[in-house]
Amino acid sequence: MTLSPYTYVTVSIRPDQPSRISVAFNSAQLRARAWLGDSGKPCFDLETSDASVTVSTVGPVTDDDLTVAREIFNAAARYLADCERLHSEQSAKATAGEAA
Repeated sequence: MTLSPYTYVTVSIRPDQPSRISVAFNSAQLRARAWLGDSGKPCFDLETSDASVTVSTVGPVTDDDLTVAREIFNAAARYLADCERLHSEQSAKATAGEAA
C-alpha cells in the first residue's frame, strides 16, 4: 500500500505561553540542501512543495551553532540508517513472498 505524501503545519498559540510552530514532512519528495547565504552564513533547508524549514546562524558561528549542526548531522545519519534497515527488511519480505 502506497500513501500519498503530505505535510502538516501546526501553530499553537496559548495565553501566557510561547507560540509553537510544528512542521511534519511525510514525503519522499522532500528536498534537503545546504548553502552559504548572501551574508556568508551557513543555511540548511528542508523543503517540499507545501512548506519549508530553514536553519541558520544568527551571526558569527558559535560553539552552540556547531552543536546544533552536529545534532542535525547525527539525526540525519540515524534517519538514513533506519530507512536503509527498513527498506532492506521490506525487500527481503517481498522477495520471500514471491518465492512462496
